[in-house]
Amino acid sequence: MSTVLLLLSIVLGIVPLAGIAWILLVGSITTVDGMFMSLILLTLSGTLFLNAFWELRDHGFLTFRKKN
Repeated sequence: MSTVLLLLSIVLGIVPLAGIAWILLVGSITTVDGMFMSLILLTLSGTLFLNAFWELRDHGFLTFRKKN
């Protein structure tokens, strides 16, 4: 079950980054709307990637971070 959560967190973390790329290509990031939307999308992406990091750590993939 937690493997599904890991994959879902990674996939859903990439989607907001695609939204920021869309704002850069189609819209304008210099407007207030573009800046706030980018901030919201970065927050969503960061939260989901943090969850994926914790899942990877719990699965033992990040053993270099453990203290002896």
